[in-house]
Amino acid sequence: MQVAELISIIEEVAPLKAAAPWDLSGFQVASLRHEVSSIAVCLDPTPHSIRQSLDLGAQFILSHHPLTLKPSLPTKLDAYHEVLRLLLRADVPLYAAHTSLDVNPEGPAGWLATDLRLENLTVLEPVAPADADGTILGYGLAGDLPQPQTVEHIIRALESILDLSTATLSGPPPGKIDRLAYCTGSGSSLLAAAHKAGAQLFITGDVKYHTALDAEIPLLDVGHHSLEEEMMRRMCHVLQQRAHGVAVHFVPSASPFRTVALS
Repeated sequence: MQVAELISIIEEVAPLKAAAPWDLSGFQVASLRHEVSSIAVCLDPTPHSIRQSLDLGAQFILSHHPLTLKPSLPTKLDAYHEVLRLLLRADVPLYAAHTSLDVNPEGPAGWLATDLRLENLTVLEPVAPADADGTILGYGLAGDLPQPQTVEHIIRALESILDLSTATLSGPPPGKIDRLAYCTGSGSSLLAAAHKAGAQLFITGDVKYHTALDAEIPLLDVGHHSLEEEMMRRMCHVLQQRAHGVAVHFVPSASPFRTVALS
């Protein structure tokens, strides 16, 4: 498959024009390659993930997070330098679908709404008016559950698909929940929008102390890694279905946060 064709497939799901102005979605490292037959998909372009991708024979790597948000000269022998060294030596391009993927609720970013069978969906923070088919691009979703559920029931459902080992619950004591909202990654800034959208529970990551202290609705912090790792797994499935004739591999990763176990 031509690299340009692959990029077109990715950008149908993760429209680059809708990425946040501060973001660096798109090509991270260019390559002389024009055709690829094997792709790797990962959450973070760490040296470990890049090595795993290359070991799988990947000729193109798609990550969610950019290699850096502040490009600089590789003057230090650090992770940034190592990723550049690995990619340039192998002549393998790196592309990031970051906020460009986050803003498409009908793509992999909407996976939790699909799994929880949420209805009457509302985008928490639109970034553009609805397009011709009614799709609204933006961050976060709120939706109605098929039936009222306790937060314990919702957490048990999440446990089957997410790593909740570092999850925390804050805010007022939750009652029965008819409507919930979520945002992948670091989405606690959308808490007020979730409340305004009628959500009785907000699920996201990277919740700060004062956000938790002042939360007007229950707030479930499942960690930045948890929701986005699954989102990229779903993105891998999308490419497996659309990138015909190309091998597509998912490279799993672990959260950098670990629980403290005292003996």
